[in-house]
Amino acid sequence: MNLKEILNWRYTTKEYDATKKISEADMAEIKNLLRMSPSSVNLQPWHFIVAETTEGKARVAKGTQGFFSFNEPKVTNASAVVLFCVKTDADDAYYQHIADTEDKDGRFPNEDIKNGFLGAVKTFAGIHKYDLKDQQHWMEKQVYLNIGSFLLGVASLGIDATPMEGIDVKALDEEFGLREKGYTSLVAVSLGYHADSDFNSTEKTPKSRLPESEIFTVI
Repeated sequence: MNLKEILNWRYTTKEYDATKKISEADMAEIKNLLRMSPSSVNLQPWHFIVAETTEGKARVAKGTQGFFSFNEPKVTNASAVVLFCVKTDADDAYYQHIADTEDKDGRFPNEDIKNGFLGAVKTFAGIHKYDLKDQQHWMEKQVYLNIGSFLLGVASLGIDATPMEGIDVKALDEEFGLREKGYTSLVAVSLGYHADSDFNSTEKTPKSRLPESEIFTVI
């Protein structure tokens, strides 16, 4: 499929075929998609819990109880579920860790360039922490940037997906001990292959978007 076909094909899956599983090769591609996402100043303020087993999905499903029970089948019947988590804080030690990792990967030809990069990270992070006072929201935006590229990437593999903000983040934070590790859950994305009975499938229901004339100003 070309890009236009992929965009027209993908949709938010409402019902999964529990008998269909994602291959190991595609799961490796999926994990690489998560890891290689862009982020502001390469901050990478995320952690991913990837549930591929029945037991793992049951743990994620603890975040779909009560009010969010409508999402439980999308977790338990999917082939896999990714829980996107965001850092609750970032400090100088973490910025140094990012710079040291880039240095190890060969991105800096000398120490001056490394220090310049580290200074830029601290400057932008400081603007959000002290001036705009939106550091947590800023880091969450980086995770949503990852989710956007992730949805397109998995669609290019012919894999269906369901992004879900309808989850009990407190229950999931407790289940996985996230807050003690400096993270909190944000969004879950189910992955797999839709059931033939899925009413939302683009095979049954055409996609709807606002017209180009309404959303573009070309200058």
